[in-house]
Amino acid sequence: MERTGILEKARAEGWTDEEVVDRVCAGDTALYEIIMRRYNQRLYRVARAIVRDDGEAEDVMQSAYSHAYEHLGQFEGRAPFAAWLTRIAVNEALFRLRKRGRLDQLEDSEAGYGPGANMVETSPDPEQITTRAELRQLLEEAILELPEQYRAVLMLRDVEELSTAETADALSLTEENVKVRLHRGHGMVRAWLLARVGSNAKEAFPFMGARCDRVVQNVLAQLASPGSRPAIQ
Repeated sequence: MERTGILEKARAEGWTDEEVVDRVCAGDTALYEIIMRRYNQRLYRVARAIVRDDGEAEDVMQSAYSHAYEHLGQFEGRAPFAAWLTRIAVNEALFRLRKRGRLDQLEDSEAGYGPGANMVETSPDPEQITTRAELRQLLEEAILELPEQYRAVLMLRDVEELSTAETADALSLTEENVKVRLHRGHGMVRAWLLARVGSNAKEAFPFMGARCDRVVQNVLAQLASPGSRPAIQ
């Protein structure tokens, strides 16, 4: 992988995703680290919401980054790069569920809530929640207890704050499906939970420090292998 100067990389931090991608495709492949650092949190959260396992979520991220790098030439800019990258991660996570035979809930009919619909019955009383850390922990547990078809929608809409259209595109759903699943998901975790966590929602499902560095270094090592270059159309 070509080396990019520290000053150049620092200047590139202020570029748009599309500008960084153009430079990567032009040969400044070390700048791909900027993309990974920008979206590690998002990809971890959505992957974790689907596969429900920290280690596998990291594997999903690494595969998604590698796949995106190999197909950068296919990014046409018709949707934001972030949505394109998120969709790759979602597809990778869903592929892993299919291999495990666990995708049945995700494809259930919208007619009913499906398994786990009564999970809110065991949620703690709000008066028992006394610290922000406990609220974040409860939010994580509440979302991860949702059936698959609702977890990713809540993660993208409520935690990552994507629009309905962006969420629909990332998950290959209609906007109406997104609205229905979001409404039902809110009912399952109780409206007071998401309302009370508020701006602290982004602090749930952290992806920082050593874990973040590990994913970045693993992907960079893969991309440094002979013949690893973004495909240019």
